[in-house]
Amino acid sequence: MLAWKPVLNQSGPTEFVFRVFTTVPELQVLLFLLFLLLYLMILCGNTAIIWVVCTHSSLHTPMYFFLCNLSFLEMCYTTVVVPLMLSNIWGPQKLISLAACGAQMFFFSTLGSIDCFLLAVMAYDRYVAICHPLHYTLIMTHKLCVQMMVGSLALAVILSLMLIGSVFTLPFCGCHQEINHFLCDVAAVLRLACADIHVHQGILYLASFFVLTVPFLLINISYLLIAHTILRIRSAEGRSKVFSTCSSHLTVVLIQYGCCSLVYLRPRSSTSEDEERKLALVYTFITPLLNPLIYTLRNKDIKGALKIAIVSKSTSGNKGVGN
Repeated sequence: MLAWKPVLNQSGPTEFVFRVFTTVPELQVLLFLLFLLLYLMILCGNTAIIWVVCTHSSLHTPMYFFLCNLSFLEMCYTTVVVPLMLSNIWGPQKLISLAACGAQMFFFSTLGSIDCFLLAVMAYDRYVAICHPLHYTLIMTHKLCVQMMVGSLALAVILSLMLIGSVFTLPFCGCHQEINHFLCDVAAVLRLACADIHVHQGILYLASFFVLTVPFLLINISYLLIAHTILRIRSAEGRSKVFSTCSSHLTVVLIQYGCCSLVYLRPRSSTSEDEERKLALVYTFITPLLNPLIYTLRNKDIKGALKIAIVSKSTSGNKGVGN
């Protein structure tokens, strides 16, 4: 495993600046308010899911354990990016040190990788629940769930350290360089190095291929086995009921992998830097925002728990007023 040792010499920059979205003050205010609103909605939506799952014992199952972790990851993921992004929208360009850029890159890469691994783990959970229902509680124990989460975290950390180690051992020329992005993305920072980066781009592509393709293949295998089991169910109502437990997860998988694949697995020659920034906005804001909405609107258990929570809260409130 490569260690991260930033090159801090006279020829390399100690600070970067991010490219601004616009220099028009009115548009800056509009973008600031829009991104702030989306960020607050992401925090509220995912916090609501965590709260509902934690406070309702009927949801203390492996499926919702993983859903809680997914919601927590989404909040951390956006928090690593959005506050710094908002500060750069408002007012003049702000400098970010090499160490701070590396820290953001590490957490961004780690959380994004865990997100992909967790979606594969959730697919396996659905496979066991549908294909081996009688052995579900014996297989999906709390210990195994925690082990899978810890394993996903460890693998993501190792891959992120390798990527960052390969980037920050490169020399950077100039005093201040502008990153054509709103975050310290690996590909965007690599372009600023004053050295041959073909090997480093290859490492980035291989790491992205592993993080995106391997979990996606495991998800496909899980759902092929699930589909085989569903087709053996004779009643249409039974098939619909079983499929409904997977529909939310499938929707999230398609959104997540669709956006990330367009950014990290497309040939660099066919992707402009401006396109990368636009796609990055989708998986920074839209995906974390849609996840709680998808699981809330398409999941009967979550909707039922939310209704109970709202009714009990309103009832307790009315009692308090009456007293």
